[in-house]
Amino acid sequence: MYTGLQRKLATTLLFLVALAVLPTIAFASHSWGGYHWGRASGSFTLVLGDNVSTEWKYYLQNASTEWSLSSVLTTEIGTGNVTNPKNCKPTSGRVEVCATTYGFNGWLGVAQIWISGGHITQGTVKLNNTYFNTAKYNTAGWKNMVICQEIGHTFGLDHQDEDFSNGNLGSCMDYTNDPLGPPNNEYPNQHDYDQLNAIYLHLDQTTTVGQTGSTDKGRVPPPFEDADVEDAVEVGTGQWGKLIRSTNGGRTELFELDLGAGRKLFTRVIWADPEDEAEPGQDNGRGRR
Repeated sequence: MYTGLQRKLATTLLFLVALAVLPTIAFASHSWGGYHWGRASGSFTLVLGDNVSTEWKYYLQNASTEWSLSSVLTTEIGTGNVTNPKNCKPTSGRVEVCATTYGFNGWLGVAQIWISGGHITQGTVKLNNTYFNTAKYNTAGWKNMVICQEIGHTFGLDHQDEDFSNGNLGSCMDYTNDPLGPPNNEYPNQHDYDQLNAIYLHLDQTTTVGQTGSTDKGRVPPPFEDADVEDAVEVGTGQWGKLIRSTNGGRTELFELDLGAGRKLFTRVIWADPEDEAEPGQDNGRGRR
């Protein structure tokens, strides 16, 4: 039986905790549909599989270090499980990050998350060296921003702002024509960390982080390996599903593929500036979307 003083102290403690939490909830506003990794603890570690070409390893480490400053999420770079980066097949319970020359197909980066109910079960990030090898995009600013943003999507984050012409917010989750700003948009900012706190405020009964279909078949769906993004630039001929959102004149788009039984695949795409010309004889992808 609690005494009156004990109850008062407990009530005061709950009030102080609420005060600490409320600012996080109030100022966080870019959750991606409430999608999140299922986990039973307050903080968790998510593996980022390293399937990137040599020139990306530095930027992958940058992104991992910056996102790990979150109080609820730590990322750890692990050995990649992908045998062919062009397919970038997913692995249950983690995020595979791939970089190779995907061709002049129009996109700079692609982030995908597989959903079962509201829980993320796996994710992939693809970075198109065909464009990042060109003078415009072969910069530290563009590489830091795009890899940071695409990885951020796999945590359940949306964009803070989707207008390329607006002033920089100092976050990689903000679109810009000049990642270096100032301020620079190469890394997460406090608003991103606040949003992660809000997304992962509650605990789950299901754990999808680090789980695999083979060892936990009862709780984690299979990898859905039949749904990849290779050669999917032509809407309707690939496996991205239906276009459900397009902004900035089509430079940023979101696709949804219904896999049945409450499972979905979401694909976010950053398209290269349509004014950027492909090499002679190549299609830059914009005309066939």
